Amino acid sequence: MKDHFTMDAPQPRLLDEMKQGVIGKPMDRPDGPQKVSGTAGYAADHTTENMVHGVLVRATITRGRVRQIDKSSVEAIDGVIDVVTDARMIRNPAQGMAGSAPVQPGDAVHYHGQPIAVVVAETFEAARDAAQRLAVHYETEEAAVTPDTSTDVETGEPETAGNFEAAWSGSEVTVDQTYTTGAHAAAAMEPHAAIAEWKDGAVTLRSALQMVRFNKKELADTLGIDPSKVRILAPFIGGGFGSKLGLGPEAAAAAIAAEKLGRPVRVVMTRQNVFDSVLRRSETSQRVRFGATKAGKITVIAHDDRVSNIDGEGFAEPVTQASQFLYGADGLSFTQTLARIATTPAGSVRAPGEAVGMLAFEAALDELAEKLGIDPVQLRLDNLPETHPMDGRPYSARRLADCLKDGAERFGWADRGAPGSRREGDWQIGMGVASAARANMLIKSSSRVRLTGNRAIVETDMTDIGTGTYAILAQIAAEALGLDPSHVEVRLGDSDLPGASGSGGSFGANSAGSATFLAAKKIRARIAEALGCAEDSLTLQNGLARGDNKEAALTDLVTEEFLEEATVKAGKTSESHFSSGFGAHFAEVAVHEWTGEVRVRRMLGVMSMGRILNEKTARSQAIGGMIWGIGSALTEEMQSDPRDGHVVTRDLANYHVPAHADVPGQMEVVFLEERDDYANPIQTKGIGELGISGAGGAILNAIAHATGRRVYDYPATPDRVLAALDA
Repeated sequence: MKDHFTMDAPQPRLLDEMKQGVIGKPMDRPDGPQKVSGTAGYAADHTTENMVHGVLVRATITRGRVRQIDKSSVEAIDGVIDVVTDARMIRNPAQGMAGSAPVQPGDAVHYHGQPIAVVVAETFEAARDAAQRLAVHYETEEAAVTPDTSTDVETGEPETAGNFEAAWSGSEVTVDQTYTTGAHAAAAMEPHAAIAEWKDGAVTLRSALQMVRFNKKELADTLGIDPSKVRILAPFIGGGFGSKLGLGPEAAAAAIAAEKLGRPVRVVMTRQNVFDSVLRRSETSQRVRFGATKAGKITVIAHDDRVSNIDGEGFAEPVTQASQFLYGADGLSFTQTLARIATTPAGSVRAPGEAVGMLAFEAALDELAEKLGIDPVQLRLDNLPETHPMDGRPYSARRLADCLKDGAERFGWADRGAPGSRREGDWQIGMGVASAARANMLIKSSSRVRLTGNRAIVETDMTDIGTGTYAILAQIAAEALGLDPSHVEVRLGDSDLPGASGSGGSFGANSAGSATFLAAKKIRARIAEALGCAEDSLTLQNGLARGDNKEAALTDLVTEEFLEEATVKAGKTSESHFSSGFGAHFAEVAVHEWTGEVRVRRMLGVMSMGRILNEKTARSQAIGGMIWGIGSALTEEMQSDPRDGHVVTRDLANYHVPAHADVPGQMEVVFLEERDDYANPIQTKGIGELGISGAGGAILNAIAHATGRRVYDYPATPDRVLAALDA
């Protein structure tokens, strides 16, 4: 029976009252053995009878139209079946939670590398060969491929609070600095892939997709069929980080080709295809201004940014998201400019907004601390607001001050010394700090729980992109039903199951976890009824039910299946209170004075992020985010040719994610105990994206402390560090 729950009031901490004792424990992932043994089935692993192979054909012009595709140019290649073109093909992946078809450009080309057709052959090799040799004739148009050259620019109205101009003019000490960040790729380990098969007018798509509930609607809209005729399967996903939120060109092409040919079609992107035509994180130019009194009270905050995207995409990197609620001031102002350019479209990449916005924002705050002669940790502590600076909402739960204080003590901040004062031979040593913040969300989600005896099944179309969803949903159900987690089976990634939030925005555990808890809670009520006790007196532990001086085994009470389904969605608490994860990052770096090389020697992240459901997977997510912070600060930058916009850094040999040698052995994460009663029924907050937010800022501030010089264009590659040292 379905149950709809709206988060309209703070919730009791029922999980704290349950007795199984598995919530928060560092439980291994139940899917781990499948992954390490190679038996986990990813999108491209499935094989089916009569399957053929498709390879995307991509545009070689910046903007214009396809005049003709000469299929005869590849007819002689053995094994080629068809070159499929169709007005329903899509140019780039859907934005997250779109729920409708992405742009279907017809014969129009909007960027170099845009998929324009798919070659289908009996073998992958034949399809690849034909896709490369296919003759395509174009009409070309002029187009800007960099924000600096674009004339199609949209500037939004400033978001303000207080009297910005008066506060700025009255500030005794100011910082006014511009920073840039490079474009980023999600670079997930598993390339994007899809296998489509039609039967009786319905299509089954096996694909690497993060948000199955929305993806089902996107594919149906793309194909022009009813969603009831679409089934999507995504039980295992090898990383996504936002790149697999929406339906992509490979999935649409596979479905269209399979429909035309009457055979299953598999389309797998190469790594280069992924870089060319999967949504990137926009490059940014950011102007940050702080004003303060000489005593260190911040009086004004302004954060203005310029980002880019292609025509027809509504997404703009929300650069100032965290800047609007971290610190208080008398006047605040935030303005965004969006430049339209003809290059790989932009979209959500892990921690959209904070991942790049906090690089600049936290660096500028450190620069203010230097001008004031105030310790950077102390300046942050002295300027934490009582309520949200923009709208006045109280914070639901915030331990940022505790994170800063605890981290400073653990990291040995008191021994930091003056900028440029520590050396080890040719290496200059420095420490840096940055706050961490990532707004917390609850997204509509449904889950179904089945209990027979002492065995339970959790069913939801929620996905696991390597973050541990199989583990935490098993733990939630096991805790609520008094079972060993090994007695709980979790079924995910099937659009025929109840629709969940999907994996994105760090809201998956909050949303799908809450729905699972609420469904299990309804089963608890039925168990209490079967035992003949009041629900609030029921205790479930190790397969036994106890209450009102009665005891029975679940195998005796639940002889027929108990099935319950629940749906959770945000409500009044999100309007009355502001929920966010908070933390503090600390980093120590060594900078070589002659080469500009930066080595991160140790990092510490102290975080308050609500209830921890699984200590092991949570720590892994936090460390992963911090490592991404290293990449954002030091190595990661997508580069495009300024002549035609094609991506130059098209693989992991040229786009440098941090390798083992770049990551310090001392990566410590500390979780501070916290419950957020206003967030959701299980008092959790997002984790993965909080780990990246601010991490790179701590590294960049450590470079400045080590050298006494600042880098303003990120990543801080050796050439940029040397330029700063020479300045």
